[in-house]
Parts: sequence; C-alpha cells; structure tokens
Amino acid sequence: MQAKAQETPTPAVEVPVAAPPDWEPLVLAMACHYCAFAAADLAGVMRLAYSPSVRIVRLPCTGRLDHYHVLRAFERGVDGVFVAG
Repeated sequence: MQAKAQETPTPAVEVPVAAPPDWEPLVLAMACHYCAFAAADLAGVMRLAYSPSVRIVRLPCTGRLDHYHVLRAFERGVDGVFVAG
C-alpha cells in the first residue's frame, strides 16, 4: 500500500476587483508650509483645477511628519497619501 502524499493547502489569493467607473480615490496631501503648500496656494490663485477628492493638510515642516500620521490616515479610509516638502 502506498502512503498518501500530504497535500499542502493553497493560500487564499485575493482577486483584484475593478473599480466602478465613477470612483475617485481619496488622497491626503501633507504639504510643508513654506514649500509645497505655497505651491498649492499658488495653483489656487492661478485658478488651476484639481480633483475635489484631494485634501491638503498644511504641516509646519515635513520633517515633523511621523509614520503614525500616515498609517492613521489609511486606517481612517484614505486611499493614498502624498507627502510634499
């Protein structure tokens, strides 16, 4: 009688799901007050349009940003984080 070979369980693989056509990702932009936020402010003065799903947070300096803030944003449902300094 032959011994049965042990079958290794295959890991569950997540199948990517296509996003609905009207879906827009919520992006949190963390911008330095003196550099990147000034550029975003200038874009507003020049009437350049960007997606309303982008939220800008002004920081005193991007050096002040901690990894906790980025992880916390994802925990609260943000789809992407953009750090600009």
